[in-house]
Amino acid sequence: MTETPRVTVERDGHVLLIGFNRPEKRNAADLRLLQELSLAYGELERDPELRVGFVFAHGDHFTGGLDLADVAPRIGPDGLDMVPEGGINPWQVSGESIGKPVVMAVQGTCLTLGIELMLASDIVVAADSTVFGQIEVARGILPFGGATIRFPRAAGWGNAMRWILTGDSFPVEEAYRIGLVQEVVPHGEQYARGLELAQRIAAQAPLAVQAALANARLAVRDGDAAAEAALQPNLVRLARSEDAAIGMQAFVTRQPAVFIGK
Repeated sequence: MTETPRVTVERDGHVLLIGFNRPEKRNAADLRLLQELSLAYGELERDPELRVGFVFAHGDHFTGGLDLADVAPRIGPDGLDMVPEGGINPWQVSGESIGKPVVMAVQGTCLTLGIELMLASDIVVAADSTVFGQIEVARGILPFGGATIRFPRAAGWGNAMRWILTGDSFPVEEAYRIGLVQEVVPHGEQYARGLELAQRIAAQAPLAVQAALANARLAVRDGDAAAEAALQPNLVRLARSEDAAIGMQAFVTRQPAVFIGK
């Protein structure tokens, strides 16, 4: 008998739909879910036909966080080994990073690794039902998916420490105020709006999208000077692409561009 996947993976044109699929457990992440999610990110990165990832959750809740009963015993002397061959760590705190944009839609409960996945993604749409919590300190561990690195950067030191160090839950209005989510929509509309944004990104020139994303990340990681030094070489490279010619032709003819990723 085939096991129900912990993560559903489907294609919608150039968008890879990645769905948490353990709704009976509030999509709590056991090792199998973490591994399947890693493999989905690997597929997104490797396939040139895929331009954007869209991460969502089946059921009423995005995630209740780690399934500690399953995961805790697997933490070895070097930490948690959760990325199988062919996978990419979705939180991008170890190993290979993903070079394509990821849009997320969240609802209901969104704890710990859910927030960290948001911080490792690019655009987040939240249902007005969403309640967040970075509760690791209440479980005797620390956030290990990037919250200590990215939360202060995204929200400011005090805003991040307020929630990381207390483990308190906070509503979607606060998440929006401090910049963790970019749009708040009525419950039930988050999937459609998130997918709409993912498809909008996928319609743009993929090499240009990836270059813009990479340069922004370079600025965050290595500083303005490193990002500035990369601008002109990337401009020259992109200007020679077939997509640049397609974009210019679309501008001249006032017709929609259909980019090919070359």
